[in-house]
Parts: sequence; structure tokens; C-alpha cells
Amino acid sequence: MEKETKTIRLIYPQWQGANIVKLITEVENPDDASRGYVLGAQLLNFLAPDNGQETLTVPVSTEITDRKVIDGVLDRDIIVRQTRAALNMLQVSNPDKIVTLGGECSVSVAPFTYLAQKYKNDVALIWIDAHPDITLPGDIYPGFHAMAVTACMGYGDTKILAELPTRFTPSNILLVGLRNWEREEIKERQKQYGIKHLTPKDVAQNSDAIKTWLKSCGASKVVIHFDMDVLDPAEIIAAVGTDPDGMKMEEVIRVIKDIAAEKELVGLTIAEPMPRTAIRIKNMLHQLPLL
Repeated sequence: MEKETKTIRLIYPQWQGANIVKLITEVENPDDASRGYVLGAQLLNFLAPDNGQETLTVPVSTEITDRKVIDGVLDRDIIVRQTRAALNMLQVSNPDKIVTLGGECSVSVAPFTYLAQKYKNDVALIWIDAHPDITLPGDIYPGFHAMAVTACMGYGDTKILAELPTRFTPSNILLVGLRNWEREEIKERQKQYGIKHLTPKDVAQNSDAIKTWLKSCGASKVVIHFDMDVLDPAEIIAAVGTDPDGMKMEEVIRVIKDIAAEKELVGLTIAEPMPRTAIRIKNMLHQLPLL
């Protein structure tokens, strides 16, 4: 008798990996902007279809303290604790497939490395994002969400990496929708790692280049990270990043469906929701009488 596949939904409202206050100018209180990812994760869960999946929520602190950079990573010790908590929950639940609703980009690190270990590294990683997320501790920007791919490869802060069960090889990683490296050194680092990428233009008409890569990488399973800043801000502003000339929503849907048709999809993350308008409405409602 064939074993039934267990799919869970992981709500992972981690915000500590980002420092984005200067980019969310319409939100008056900077603390509300910082924690916007918490409301974003809750909204994603509310808006996503209710299909009866077991739902787990990673306990994430919403306390605003003096945000410290330790060993080149902002809020490093908090991230270590929350990463450990996420992996403990996954090990107890033992799912075969995981849908993760974040939270900033680093919410993929725990579920993806868990799945890579479960399937003995027979897993390809497709990172749909405007940015490559391959920074390292000591780079100019200390936010861990920009270090998510490097962490998945086993590079970065030793305390965070010590929590992770395995790592991905660069040859099993493809960046899709990439259009902003931010610094020339990041372009060079990507070349040194040997990570391939496709721009929004490369996948605008079809997913053929992705299918070709999937056939060449050899893995039988795939995990997909969908950072909503890959979307074209001319169509929708759903995330923190607003780099022009991104992917259309229909293009992202088609790409993800085509990937799932080629390989067994075992992990899907939707990350970086920043509900700017909802944050302001929430703050307004909190000031009204009888509420």
C-alpha cells in the first residue's frame, strides 16, 4: 500500500532578518514597518485556500528591542532561536511537503534544508526573486534575508549554520527573475559560486530555459522560493522591493506550474509580503472608539 503524502502549511512570520524601514516611508511608525512581515504572513494564510492542511506556526518574537548586529548579522541570536524552533517543529511533524508563508526571505532556509536532508539532497532549488540573496556576514547590509541562498549552501554565520541539517550545492540552484544585484561584488560572487540565473525577460514568453535546467541538474524533486518582489511594480506592489521591469503575476504562476509539471514539488515558499496599506488601516482601526 502506497504511503500517503503529508503536506503541511508552515506560517513563519519572521521579520528580524530584514532592515527595511527606510523603504516603507508611508508607514509612520518604523517599528510597525519592521514588523510588517508578521501581518503579511497572517494575510497570506488568510488569503490562501483553506484545504485542510495541517498548519504550524513558528513562534516569532514581535518584541522591538535594540536591534544588534552580531558577527555581521542583524538580530543573529533571535534568528538562531527561531530557526531552531522551526526545525524542531518540522522534525516532530515529519512532513513530506511544506508550503511556507513568510515572513522575509530567510523563512525558506529551515524548511528547504529540512527537505533536502529528508530526500538525501535529491532536491533542486529554484529561487524566484529580484535579488540573488547571496550576501554574507560582514557585507555592507547585515540583514539575514539577503543571506538566505548562501545559508542554504552552507556559507555564512556559524551559529545559524550549526542549526541546519544539510546544504545545497550551487549546481542545484537556479535564480529566476533576477534583475538587481545591488553591488558589483555580488555579481562576482555569483560567478564564483557558479550559480546560474534567468532574468524576467528570459522567462517572459515560456519556461523552456527552466525546463532545460531542470533536466540537466539531475534532482528528482524541487523546492521553489517565490519572493513577491520579483513581481513587476507596474502591475502590483506586494513586497518591499519595487525594482522595475519584473515578472507579471501570470508569468510567475505559469513558471511555478511548469516546474511542478517537470519535477516533484516538495516545498513552496511565498515570502516578503509587505502589506503597506493593511498596516495603515490596522493602525487607524486601533485608534477608533468602540473598537
